[in-house]
Formats: sequence, structure tokens, C-alpha cells
Amino acid sequence: MARRRDRSRLTTPLETERLFLRPFVEGDFDALFSYQSHPDVVRWLYWDVRSEDQVAKSLQEKLLGTEIRGEGDVLSLAVILNETGELVGDFVLHLLSEEHRTAEIGFIVHPDHQGRGYATEAGRVLLRIAFEDYGFHRVIGRTEARNTGSARVLAKLGMRREAHLVENEWVKGEWQSELAYAILEREWFAAKG
Repeated sequence: MARRRDRSRLTTPLETERLFLRPFVEGDFDALFSYQSHPDVVRWLYWDVRSEDQVAKSLQEKLLGTEIRGEGDVLSLAVILNETGELVGDFVLHLLSEEHRTAEIGFIVHPDHQGRGYATEAGRVLLRIAFEDYGFHRVIGRTEARNTGSARVLAKLGMRREAHLVENEWVKGEWQSELAYAILEREWFAAKG
């Protein structure tokens, strides 16, 4: 991948004022289950409420998501509250195209912890990793158009809304629409000052 930095594996926690992000560990099952099996969390996702077996499989995938080495790789990070040590959500960075240096950001925050700015705070860390560690040119974020909370987070991260795709996918028995957001490397650095 062009302009890729030496760092390909996350080995230390990444801290903010209230959070730290780290790779998932086996002991994260209960916290992961608490939101992957929550109807409000999966409302706008491609998958439905997950069983214990499905969450166990999801956790195994997240345990493998510790590095981005090539196209299709995903970096999965657990979001932990500094004050309590509680896992409140997760973020992913997915390399979509090596040639175009494009990645996608995704996130889930447990409903008990939404509306407190955690997604924006953790999202800034992930964008920093994307642009400063991996040297991506472009990072996108996508959400179902009715998911106003996620759209708000993407905008707060400095991502511009580039498209509103109307009824572009048949998901969970209905036509759903999609909002597409993006930010470029130069925009990230300009905003950072």
C-alpha cells in the first residue's frame, strides 16, 4: 500500500480523555453479547439480534482483527471507559482498496452509553490511525439514512456527506436508504492544524 507507515499491528492501548481503545480479548464476550443481542443496536445493521453462538463467532473474528496488512483486513478495537474499565462499544477500520488507499470506519456503542460523545471521541482516534499510521488517502463511513445518531457522529468527525442513496438495498424485509460520508487525508490534517 502506498505511503503505508511501518506500524501494521496495534500493540498498546490508545487513550483519550475518557476512553482507551484496545484489541479485543476473550474476556470481552459478556460485554459484546450485551449489545450485539440488543434490538436497538441491530436495528439499522445488516444482521439481526445475535445468539450466544453468533456472538462467540463475532468475538473470534474481532480477536483476529489486530492488524491491517492488505486489502480486506479489518482492525477491530474495543472502546473502554477509563473511569470504570467497562467495554462500551467497538470500532472497526476496514481496508477497502490498497490501490486507492481507501478504508471504511464503522462503530457500535451500547445504548446505555450513547449520547455522551464516546463515538466521536473514539472515532477521532480511529481516523488518526487511518491517516497518520496507515497513510490512507480517504476514509468513508456509511449508515442507514434513518440512523440519525450515526450520521451525526460521522459529521462531527469532519466527514462530509457525499451521497444519499434512496432505497438502494433490500434489508430485513424492507427497502433501506444509505448515507455515505467521507474525509480525505488532507482534510484531516488541515482540520487538525
